[in-house]
Amino acid sequence: MAEDKVYPMTVDGKVKLEEELETLKTKTRAEIINRIKIARSYGDLSENSEYESAKDEQSFVEGRVKTIEHMLHYAEIIDNAGVDADEVSVGKTVSFMEPGEEEETYTIVGAAEADPMSGKISNESPIAKGLVGHKLNETVTIETPNGNFDVKITDVKDNL
Repeated sequence: MAEDKVYPMTVDGKVKLEEELETLKTKTRAEIINRIKIARSYGDLSENSEYESAKDEQSFVEGRVKTIEHMLHYAEIIDNAGVDADEVSVGKTVSFMEPGEEEETYTIVGAAEADPMSGKISNESPIAKGLVGHKLNETVTIETPNGNFDVKITDVKDNL
């Protein structure tokens, strides 16, 4: 079997996953089981869309439970104790600019916590890969599938 992946995450990210897991196990599962019972009472299951829908949702939830349990089992809490204050790393918020463009700011998190709409990008994303390990005021090249571009790191903040 392939070596299990490590999931870097902040303490806050781990807590949120634990809360989601608890909700799925205690509340969502019970709601779905109840929907399945009600749908079964309608009779013929072969043409029962409510039953099929509830079973599909149950399958999705069980898959999500397994995924979260796996991520939590292999979670690695981010610790920036040995990282310079001005060095970009997972768990830090970094601001950068392309020449002639507006400044962009993202917090670099583990893939399990990524939420680009909230300004949290995965450490596995091209932008994060290009920035991690570099320091304030450095100009770095970000390599993306759509081409490369240079950015200057304008700010680095530790969130841990």
